[in-house]
Amino acid sequence: MTATAQLAPPPPAQQAALLEASGIVLRYPGQPQPVVETFDFALEAGETVSVLGPSGVGKSSLLRVLGGLQKPTAGAVMMNGKPLQGVSPRVSIAFQDASLLPWLSLEKNVAFGLNFKHQPELTSEESKARVDVAIREVGLTHARRYFPAQLSGGMAQRAALARCLARNPEILLLDEPFGALDEVTRTEMQHLLLKVVHNFHTAAILITHDIDEALLVSDRILLLGGAPARIIGEWRIDLPTPREDYIAELGAIRVEILSRLRGATQRRVH
Repeated sequence: MTATAQLAPPPPAQQAALLEASGIVLRYPGQPQPVVETFDFALEAGETVSVLGPSGVGKSSLLRVLGGLQKPTAGAVMMNGKPLQGVSPRVSIAFQDASLLPWLSLEKNVAFGLNFKHQPELTSEESKARVDVAIREVGLTHARRYFPAQLSGGMAQRAALARCLARNPEILLLDEPFGALDEVTRTEMQHLLLKVVHNFHTAAILITHDIDEALLVSDRILLLGGAPARIIGEWRIDLPTPREDYIAELGAIRVEILSRLRGATQRRVH
């Protein structure tokens, strides 16, 4: 009997990254050199990536490009394999300032924008359900009728995060949203971020100047440095969360990041 050859199944098609930046250059008019140059990056579904770097290196400018708020001078940003043309309804952005509208209650602030033109059309029942889930997820059900003047700093940031979540995003872009909070509240918000990323199956990019924050919440850390800015270091954190019990492991990575960060800062000064 002659054996018959078995055809191997074809290899699975490589899935495009959720968000991918290729050859990004950002230059402002009148400046002698770009703010950001040759930036290449890929964000996978469910991944949290923190971006560290010296003050003024261009972290926030880069986030605006990745979020479709600003067009790069060169290069391209792709989402789900397609060019990102402006702001996507599948991307939510939160800044250090919660930017709540003072004349609207918390629940109306969370709902604000759900009926904008670029958003998917929702019935009133669907909108209410999204708002209810988002408010509950950030622990503010008791304060849904409060106005922004009645909220603490931490509550305001929770409301801003709920507003992002109500859009059911695939990606959260966070520009130092916890930077103005006290240490205890900041820690609570870091734990909340871990929870909502898991529960909503979203990916996140966090801009932060806090190395410890990046170590506690990130799957991956990128360090920007130089002038113009580019990636000068990358670390993958393969530790379970919460990570407060992994001080020794995180400490070694912290020293390495801090050393690289100091070197980048000194080069910018000189």
